[in-house]
Amino acid sequence: MPPIVVILNFSGLNFVKLAQRTISREVSITGPGLFSGEAATLTFAPAEPDTGIVFIRDNGSKTASINAHVNNLMPRPRRTCLRNGTLHVETIEHCMAALAGAGVSNASVRVSSQTSGELPMGDGSSRPFIDALMDAGMRDQDAAVEPLIIKKPVSVEFGDASMTALPGPTDHLEILYEFEAQAPVGRQVFAFHLDALNGSGDSFYDQISSARTFVFEHEIAALQKAGVGSHLRPDQLLVIAPSGPLDNAFRFPDECVRHKVLDLIGDLSLVGRPIYGRIVAHKSGHELNHKLARALIRHHESNDRTALLGRTDAALDIRRIQRILPHRYPMLLVDRVLKLEGDQRAVGLKNVTFNDVFFQGHYPGTPIFPGVLIMEAMAQLGGILLSQKLEHTGKLAVLLSMD
Repeated sequence: MPPIVVILNFSGLNFVKLAQRTISREVSITGPGLFSGEAATLTFAPAEPDTGIVFIRDNGSKTASINAHVNNLMPRPRRTCLRNGTLHVETIEHCMAALAGAGVSNASVRVSSQTSGELPMGDGSSRPFIDALMDAGMRDQDAAVEPLIIKKPVSVEFGDASMTALPGPTDHLEILYEFEAQAPVGRQVFAFHLDALNGSGDSFYDQISSARTFVFEHEIAALQKAGVGSHLRPDQLLVIAPSGPLDNAFRFPDECVRHKVLDLIGDLSLVGRPIYGRIVAHKSGHELNHKLARALIRHHESNDRTALLGRTDAALDIRRIQRILPHRYPMLLVDRVLKLEGDQRAVGLKNVTFNDVFFQGHYPGTPIFPGVLIMEAMAQLGGILLSQKLEHTGKLAVLLSMD
């Protein structure tokens, strides 16, 4: 079990926060990509606290950093891909599931390949990735995990598939997954607890990590015609015929639903923090998993804004803001600072009414807040943030350029 780094006490109730963790040393795995067949090398490396998971895409001539976050998703069929500019990494879900299952908060993941950006497939499961992480070893860090706790129901649907996030446990994630497919798979139901206190990742390792990606025999021709997976033999991929796996065998009687849970864990980890609560899923795939991840982030941010707006103890009121910023009407665009975290983060409020002067011309009868003024408000808030450092006291912050 990782150490408890913070114990908060409110009204006699103890709330436990766990330490963030990273790996102890670099470790690499190599192999062809599942879809492309292109040779690739993946290297896990330690990262500083609060870094999160960052992919480093290296194609030999260019390098790009890509945060493992749902905002960086690139639409691709049957897999999860992330993009930054012209470079991307793809089929990351099994790797992300392994990181989540091992409780790794911060890591750099370098992917070296020529064109596809696809991760090594291994055996189509998370086992090669989690084996590499366990081989590298874990170390705890001097920062606490900040989970996303589900406080209200959130539901998403796509066709006949559905997912619902519900309030539940506040120290781990419960998953109930129902999968239905043709014979010999049929209906499979699996319940799993991704336990935040289970720092060794044993339950994920034993119950989930070795479940492989699968494809039905009737899908093979269409995939190979599209140039997907033509390098694979049935004994390298779980191909399911009406009579059962071709040149292969199930690792679990319900291996298919277990792999669906694996994909779900990997995809939902793109919210950028552990999720605590309960997920009920029916026939979901990557697209619906991503949709729920976005919905959970919106829900969480909405709760944060509601909590902040309801507070009366503003970090800075308008009088204190005017002592820092030289701006005055109509160009003072921060009315209240709701939250200050040292000189690293600030949350501010700009009050907007129909009578604001710029709405007279932007646009008559259709008031739209000018984007340039949104940028100006953010720049002013940035100036307030910079002023929190002693060496910047009394100085004027000016926005010179923006990329």
